[in-house]
Amino acid sequence: MNSLSNENCTLARDVKITDDELLVELTDGRKISAPLVWFPRLLSASPASRGHWELLGDGEGIHWPEADEDISVGNLLAGARGTRGLSSGAA
Repeated sequence: MNSLSNENCTLARDVKITDDELLVELTDGRKISAPLVWFPRLLSASPASRGHWELLGDGEGIHWPEADEDISVGNLLAGARGTRGLSSGAA
């Protein structure tokens, strides 16, 4: 149970995106990654748009204004996939 409450306090520090992966560095030193195909809006965004991100709050989440995408650190830690855009045939 304690591990869940600790994960809820974990914040993002830095973000990098490769051609096929989202990489997030956390304030506790961990680095987590997820396949970019899990986030259709980021996958279809230009490299410049992917590089334009902002931390939400103190790092609880990440926002890409040009791609209209928001991802929470908690969801990344839980392995949750993005759902926006999937209904428009991107699955």
